[in-house]
Amino acid sequence: MVSLPYAHVDSCLRALAGQAEGFGRFAIGGLHGPVYFVTNLSDDGPGSLREGCRRKEPLWIVFEVSGGRGHDVDGIQIKPNSRHIWIDRCSLRDYDDGLIDITRQSTDITVSRCYFTQHDKTMLIGADPSHVGDRCIRVTIHHCLFDGTRQRHPRLRFGKVHLYNNYTRNWGIYAVCASVESQIYSQCNIYEAGQKKRTFEYYTEKAVDKLEAKSGLIRSEGDIFLKGAQAQLLTGVGEECVFHPSEYYPTWTMEAPSDSLKQILQICAGWQSIPRPADVMIAN
Repeated sequence: MVSLPYAHVDSCLRALAGQAEGFGRFAIGGLHGPVYFVTNLSDDGPGSLREGCRRKEPLWIVFEVSGGRGHDVDGIQIKPNSRHIWIDRCSLRDYDDGLIDITRQSTDITVSRCYFTQHDKTMLIGADPSHVGDRCIRVTIHHCLFDGTRQRHPRLRFGKVHLYNNYTRNWGIYAVCASVESQIYSQCNIYEAGQKKRTFEYYTEKAVDKLEAKSGLIRSEGDIFLKGAQAQLLTGVGEECVFHPSEYYPTWTMEAPSDSLKQILQICAGWQSIPRPADVMIAN
């Protein structure tokens, strides 16, 4: 029987606050705050997203409108110096640049139960080799479904990422990439290849404050590789130097990868209708 995280609070958004696992576990959202409605797509002013984000007090931000996108922008962009963020049960596809980008010293973030499809550059963590401040980045990604997206599940520079109980299938280049000085702990995930078989990729880049170019490191524990997926792990080059999640948080909800996990993630990853808080005043 698959045990999903925070399943006991799925029916109540107010109860969901504070239930994040992993590096983003201190994100509590609008736990004690009112609801703020985004009613237009203006860059600023009453009813805009910017106006809601400017508020100092906790808020539940609810979108009453959709649409609007610029050229060469990301679906969700987290920067700079943002902390304690939880991205949960989002369905993301077919955007201009990345679906989620986490860069410029943003850290302590969890991405969970999201659905990604119909896209190329799915998730970038760490801006580029010149942004050495991204060494602070720490991200947990769990119980997500990467469904036919081409690459970057994620691609990481400098930081630390814990992947567990994700289902990644039919990628177009590679599944996961470790670039300059990064550390990825891949634990009990399902990697199911399509035409491309290479699961883990390593890109060598030179940090602006170093003389020598380096790739990143990936440690795989309990992962399964299906339909000819090839891990191609580097051997003898510091796998023991990859961090362990228990150094940063004591518990997480995880089980062995299985057919039942595949099935439940296809049902429970992505957008779901959850009742919004009704017990507080609406923010103007």
